[in-house]
Amino acid sequence: LETLSLRMQAHSANAQRLAEWLVDQAAVNAVHYPGLARHPQYELAARQQRLPGGIVAFEVDGGRAAAWRVIDATRMLSITANLGDTKTTITHPATTTHGRLGQDERAAAGITDGLVRVAVGLEAFEDIREDLARGLA
Repeated sequence: LETLSLRMQAHSANAQRLAEWLVDQAAVNAVHYPGLARHPQYELAARQQRLPGGIVAFEVDGGRAAAWRVIDATRMLSITANLGDTKTTITHPATTTHGRLGQDERAAAGITDGLVRVAVGLEAFEDIREDLARGLA
């Protein structure tokens, strides 16, 4: 708890850089992160939070198969639905955290088959980027 403020600053800084990088990737259709000015709730998040947080979600072309290619290509990121760890984790919400919902319920919640969620950790940003780049190439 004593280091939570410092860790959240590092999580948010890495997540912001990752979101900005993902926006420019050809295989990525959308990036969901409240620290991006294009996010529909950017202004609300800026008013309510000091930092936009460490969770970045993005959608890839090709649905579930493409999402799993990205996830499976990672070597450093931990494949788990866990959030808030010091290490970066990656998951496919449609088959993990939201797997019990029907297709219509997932669609209503914005959980597409191509959605990938990353809980950005404290590693060097370049290492996180390089790990994800393998699956987006």
